[in-house]
Amino acid sequence: MPPPPPDGRPARPPGPPALPPGFVLGTSTSAFQIEGAAAEDGRGPSVWDTFSRRAGRIKDGSTGDVTSDHYHRLDEDLSLLRDLGAPAYRFSLSWSRLLPEGRGTPNRKGLDFYDRLVDGLCEAGIEPTATLFHWDLPQALEDDAGWLNRSTVEAFAEFAALVGERYADRVAHWIPINEPNVVMLMGHSLGMHAPGRALMFDGLPVAHHLLLGHGRAAIALREAGARSVGCANNHAPMWPASEDAADVGATKLFDAIWNGLFLEPMLLGRYPVD
Repeated sequence: MPPPPPDGRPARPPGPPALPPGFVLGTSTSAFQIEGAAAEDGRGPSVWDTFSRRAGRIKDGSTGDVTSDHYHRLDEDLSLLRDLGAPAYRFSLSWSRLLPEGRGTPNRKGLDFYDRLVDGLCEAGIEPTATLFHWDLPQALEDDAGWLNRSTVEAFAEFAALVGERYADRVAHWIPINEPNVVMLMGHSLGMHAPGRALMFDGLPVAHHLLLGHGRAAIALREAGARSVGCANNHAPMWPASEDAADVGATKLFDAIWNGLFLEPMLLGRYPVD
């Protein structure tokens, strides 16, 4: 450790590197976690509605029925964001509120709700960023195997085209899928998140379909006029617990699944070679 300064006070640890010019530090939520109104105004159930009602899945039995009641308290929440001075706000669009069956006829009341949200943000001088999929797949699509079924890619592209046409004139920044590695691993390999499928390595096709869905959604959004399309990946560096071959091998495998499986296709156009 470095020696204390002459006055005896402890040395201040070095601070984080300065943020680059133009970096926007804002706020973020997701639809299922804050909206509530789970069965109101035409919204269909999502996989998290189903999952949270299964005995033993959620420790205290909580559901998304009410949460922060954002759906009913939108104006109040916009005022809070304005008072906070947040320059930007990232929210997610509830797929099952806009398309209760995952495809087909849009729900007008759902479209109107997000119009009010986007317009309110713009009027408050808060830059909106929209996430299309924050883990809450419509249950109607899950009943047809969900992200294990390639047809969900087509449904997601249709969803992206719908919301892009509706909101891209006011929303510049878009994230098609939030943390796809979590969706695949926690939701389909380990079964700890919705939809609760514990398929282990048989859940890997979900990753492929999520990546295809991201690409198809990005194309649809850009065609609708979106100026910025990115991805919210949840990655982490991996180090082996020791130099033992088993530890090194396990670390390489998990690094490939958690990081490379999603980064390399997006950045390099291929899956990890190892």
